[in-house]
Amino acid sequence: MRNALARALAIVAALVLASQGAALAQGRGQSGLPPGPGNPFASLQQQIDALSARVAELEAGSASQSAVMWINHLDFLAGDTDVVTSFNATSSGVGGGLSGLIIQSTTAGENSVSGGNKVVELGLEVPPGWLLRGVRVCYELSNARSFISQIRLAQVQDPPAIALVHLDDATDLVNPGPVCVDSAQLTGSETDPSVGSVLLSLRVNFDAAGILGAGADRIVLRGVGLHLFKP
Repeated sequence: MRNALARALAIVAALVLASQGAALAQGRGQSGLPPGPGNPFASLQQQIDALSARVAELEAGSASQSAVMWINHLDFLAGDTDVVTSFNATSSGVGGGLSGLIIQSTTAGENSVSGGNKVVELGLEVPPGWLLRGVRVCYELSNARSFISQIRLAQVQDPPAIALVHLDDATDLVNPGPVCVDSAQLTGSETDPSVGSVLLSLRVNFDAAGILGAGADRIVLRGVGLHLFKP
């Protein structure tokens, strides 16, 4: 796109210079040629006008782009043994029953039995040339006492010994829904997926009254989208 724009600009500049040179050689308004299509200067002006219009189109097309890309939310993995994920195509058991990834827990709180964050996690695939700016999460809760408590993007480093956190939105998503919520945005500091693998984790917090064996609260993940940006 940029190469085509540069070529078009170069052609326009050359035609303008040629037009100016011819006009100076003949004397302004003294070319002696008739107006209209038969006049080569009129034809040259038409070419310049057409190329100028094309340059404007190329400039408009080279503007930055943004998009939301939906990923497979059913691929999230449980982060520890006390996080339980399941799926039922007939009914999720929450709200109107629309299916989704069902998340439950055998322990209370937002820390897992191993001491880390209680999460479901997914490795992301992003089209080449696009940057990650944020996340959109669509969900429904069986009870607002158990909810998603954090959206995190972390990028694996080279060597792959650590993952650097790029986005850490700790907003408690307690709206029972069904609802779609956007995370904080990395505007101006987007994550470049070409640098290393990017992990998306959703931290969950379960009330003691809502764990399996008690209230059996459910968080149903209905969709997850990525806010992408192409400079």
